[in-house]
Amino acid sequence: MLTADTRQEFAPPHTPGMLRALVLALLAHAALVGVLAIGVAWKRELPPATVEAELWSAIPQEAAPPPLEETPPEPETAPQPEVKPLPEPPAPPPPVVKQAVPEAPSKADIALAKEKERLLEEQKAKELQAKQELERKALEKRKLEQAAKDKLDKERAAQAKLKEQQEKDKLAKDKAAREAKEKADRAEKARKAEAADKAKAAEAAKQKAEKAAKEEAKRAELERQQQLNRLAGLAVAAGSGSASSSGTAAKSSGPGANYSGRIQAAVKPNITFTDTIVGNPKTEIEVTLASNGEILSKRITKRSGNKAWDDAAENAIDKTRKLPLDDGKVWSPMIIVISPQTLVGQ
Repeated sequence: MLTADTRQEFAPPHTPGMLRALVLALLAHAALVGVLAIGVAWKRELPPATVEAELWSAIPQEAAPPPLEETPPEPETAPQPEVKPLPEPPAPPPPVVKQAVPEAPSKADIALAKEKERLLEEQKAKELQAKQELERKALEKRKLEQAAKDKLDKERAAQAKLKEQQEKDKLAKDKAAREAKEKADRAEKARKAEAADKAKAAEAAKQKAEKAAKEEAKRAELERQQQLNRLAGLAVAAGSGSASSSGTAAKSSGPGANYSGRIQAAVKPNITFTDTIVGNPKTEIEVTLASNGEILSKRITKRSGNKAWDDAAENAIDKTRKLPLDDGKVWSPMIIVISPQTLVGQ
């Protein structure tokens, strides 16, 4: 709805000389009205109409009505001659009215008519221009309103799209965090299960190793005892043993009497130990010999409890490399007992 200010804004600009043109137009119109009034007034009287009429008889008389029933008959009268009604006279012709012959317009009338037509055209042109201006401004206003509406719609659509994208990102982050947590939980469960399996396997391996160690220690102890028995059994044959021998065989079935001394003489120079030793620790080492007395392998079967002495004893065996033969015989495997006070035997 257009307000008063809007109407003032859309009003056409004032034409210069409008007042003077308006006064001249009013004077011209007044003169035209006066001339027309004078021209109509002197032609208002009509010419007299001539009417002719002819009379044929007196005023016509109506016939008597017929007699009614139960009325006494009227006395007979002399018959009267029948009177015929006269025909109505013809209507008079309408009066002839002479048409007024219009006079030719004067130059002033033509000028006034042209001026009036020009003023009307100018007024129409101004009204048309004002209407077009109003339509243009209304169109611009509608365009601005439509642009503002489109901009608002775009902003709302962008906000809705941004909000939707934010919700999608939030859902994706939540999903990723949930999946990461589930993955971490699965990994933790797998790690715990693996640790439990490893612990079980380690425990089983430990038990197996302990069982194997016990069996190996038992076997080593048995072999050590057998070796010690072989080294200690210095039985001699008849005529070749000592006076205190109690054997019945022709000769000793174990190492010779002087074989332990020969081993002691081979191993003792290779012992290098500078630390102070408390007591008499003993290290038992099992060696495997070749046919020429060369040491093929060694293994500590019983430790002394002193790691330094065990290492010195093992190094002494490594340095010896070869043990003497017992009259061409090889006792393999053989256990050598090494201690600070004695190298072989208890």
